[in-house]
Amino acid sequence: MPSRSRYDVVIVGGGHNGLVAAAYLAGAGRRVAVLERLDAAGGAAVSGTPFPGVAARLSRFAYLVSLLPRRVVQDLGLRLELRRRPFASYTPTVRDGAPTGLLVGDGEERVRTSFTRLTGDEREYVAWRAFYARTGRLAGRVFPTLTEPLPSRAELRARVADEAVWSAVFERPLGETVEETFADDLVRGVVLTDALIGTFAHAHDPSLAQNRCFLYHVIGQGSGDWDVPVGGMGAVTGALLEAAVAAGAEIATGHEVTGIATDGRGAEVAWRTDAGEGVLGAGTVLVNASPSELARLLGEPGPPAPEGSQLKVNMLLRRLPALRDPAVDPREAFAGTFHVAEGYAELETAYREAAAGRPPTVPPSEVYCHSLTDPTILSPALAADGYHTMTLFGLHTPARLFSGDPADRERTRERLVADALAALDTHLAEPLADCLAVDADGRPCLEVRTPGDLEDELRLPGGHIFHGDLAFPHRAEEGEPADQAERWGVATGHRNVLLCGAGAVRGGGVSGVGGHNAAMAVLGR
Repeated sequence: MPSRSRYDVVIVGGGHNGLVAAAYLAGAGRRVAVLERLDAAGGAAVSGTPFPGVAARLSRFAYLVSLLPRRVVQDLGLRLELRRRPFASYTPTVRDGAPTGLLVGDGEERVRTSFTRLTGDEREYVAWRAFYARTGRLAGRVFPTLTEPLPSRAELRARVADEAVWSAVFERPLGETVEETFADDLVRGVVLTDALIGTFAHAHDPSLAQNRCFLYHVIGQGSGDWDVPVGGMGAVTGALLEAAVAAGAEIATGHEVTGIATDGRGAEVAWRTDAGEGVLGAGTVLVNASPSELARLLGEPGPPAPEGSQLKVNMLLRRLPALRDPAVDPREAFAGTFHVAEGYAELETAYREAAAGRPPTVPPSEVYCHSLTDPTILSPALAADGYHTMTLFGLHTPARLFSGDPADRERTRERLVADALAALDTHLAEPLADCLAVDADGRPCLEVRTPGDLEDELRLPGGHIFHGDLAFPHRAEEGEPADQAERWGVATGHRNVLLCGAGAVRGGGVSGVGGHNAAMAVLGR
């Protein structure tokens, strides 16, 4: 329970962004309280042991890190290790009746050979390298701006300083560029997948939601690399919690915020616990929750409800399955992102089926094995016996598919999981089911999370992992912002209530950017 009745800043939600903001503000001498509804801080960036009697600590929701700036890690003195994956991706397919695939990683010559093996010549490899050289330059110019005051569109365009890249990413549907650049359907699909993570869109969506998702997936660290947090995602929020507490922030878990009242100068935050309820006074309130949840707490009309789109399956295997493609070791294929049913045409078919309200016949998904890069999440005994974690992240499984009564939702859930695993099995030399470990009760070690589960457990509206479709990282209008909150992209309709989570401009993903920018807005005043 908070020790005071009034604070300089009260933060609603103890997810990773709330902890970042708390650490910065408390470190600057502000009196800070964080109110978290759940029994532990961390939000979606947590680890847990979901399988009874099995000593494997899995990243329950979020699972890789790319957007967390080194500036935040250094400023807060985080004790955190992010480890580079040895391979970026492997995409299996069948060509001329034989299993083959595209392996990206382990040196340029091997990547070149893999492209040639797949397509018959080097043209797609040359196009691939040129395309990602351009996105690499884009990343180097855009990523540093995420922890700077929000630039105007014209300022960011000047920073990018490449009209062709600007047009391809910020102005034209991504599908046009993908189709102009690549000829091979499989290569096109691998590129497009970065535009569809947690985002229900298609290659030519005129809203450019796919472009915005793609941008955030290729700019992390100025390189686009996606790294493994050693110890799991819980290690990230564990380090942030330690930093916030060390700085003097008070963290109150089990405290559900029930309302926010503000007159623009001061605010009151109402909370309740199993033992009672109370109110905290604050000069400023930072909200590490969605814009929809903020509107509910303020008693105001909210924005249109977003729609999340993902299927997450956490698994523990007794061993890695063998592949049909004899040229690739499973330890290489699963160390990066293993793309399943993610050819360009397959992605379009799955989108059209889901848009019509039908589960995709062949669900596209991305699979990877955390324990190949970081075995510390397994007990020594499990690691010695060859056990591995496996995460499957499904695309084009929007929340609308899980509507209806509980029985219908459960049937859809079971069907999608079965079909996604069956699609994976087509590239394996043995059924994945034969490799699954069992828990202490004899049940397969398999945990499923749908958009509905994320809404129920984490209050993500529509199960949307970004709190809503991502925004381009620039101001909507030119001209000098009137206030620090607008200057940093964290403004709401109330001067002393700021967004500090994924719903802020430049929010989304495990980045801490929303928390950093909200803290800078407060300190800038």
